[in-house]
Amino acid sequence: MPPPHLDRLSALLEGLAPVVTLTTANADGLDAPAERANSQALCVYLLSGGAMRLRGNGISIPVEGRALVALRAAQAHRLEETPSPRSGRLICAHTQLTGPVSALFLEEFAEPRVMSLVDEDPALHLALTMIETELTAPRCGQPALLNRAGDILFIGLLRHLVAHPSPHGTGLFNGLADPRIAKALVAMHQRPGFDWSLERLAEVAGMSRTAFASTFRKVMKRTPGRYLSAIRLALAQRAVELGKGLKEAARTAGYGNASALSRALSRARGPHAE
Repeated sequence: MPPPHLDRLSALLEGLAPVVTLTTANADGLDAPAERANSQALCVYLLSGGAMRLRGNGISIPVEGRALVALRAAQAHRLEETPSPRSGRLICAHTQLTGPVSALFLEEFAEPRVMSLVDEDPALHLALTMIETELTAPRCGQPALLNRAGDILFIGLLRHLVAHPSPHGTGLFNGLADPRIAKALVAMHQRPGFDWSLERLAEVAGMSRTAFASTFRKVMKRTPGRYLSAIRLALAQRAVELGKGLKEAARTAGYGNASALSRALSRARGPHAE
């Protein structure tokens, strides 16, 4: 029998809770000021054809043909049209990440990502086709359709990033692209409050304790324990923000007690926090 399918993304999507808003931009490009008060959002752009150039913070990156651009909304940027024999539509997908692991996810976008969609994932092709068709000729139920197409677009983006991870060989998408490390990541994403030891995670990954610890740190640039701690802290912080008490937040996030969570929150605020 074939091995069971490993769903790398469902638990991550639940922790991100994306809300996608779709709009179209002017044909000659757009200026996007930094959303400094909004550190939990991603700007995603779909170019259906033609050519543009992405500028911002000293960067200048060509975007040509059928392509996708993703960068943090907190980074000011501009997309400029450049001469091309073919024109295309620029679709903006502002993605607000409302889940607790948003900050961890956005670490993967320290630099803008520009991706060619020549060999695109079927989900991206479906979303782009649906969005272009609907924006060209609106029909009844357009808002609901665009909301769902936005969700498909975001899932397609994640699939594309896992299928084409960073050439530098590190980061979340590189970890999810590695079948062994992905098993451990999925386990932590699904059950962050579980008592995961290094031995248990290595067993999930099907590796020796030493090989797992070394490979995980090389790919993820942090130890399994630090990655799990970051997820737990994010879950606890969100629970507190939602009005839950420290005791309940600690239980939700996998802390032994409210005192342990209180100490973790104090460390996260830094030594000068009031």
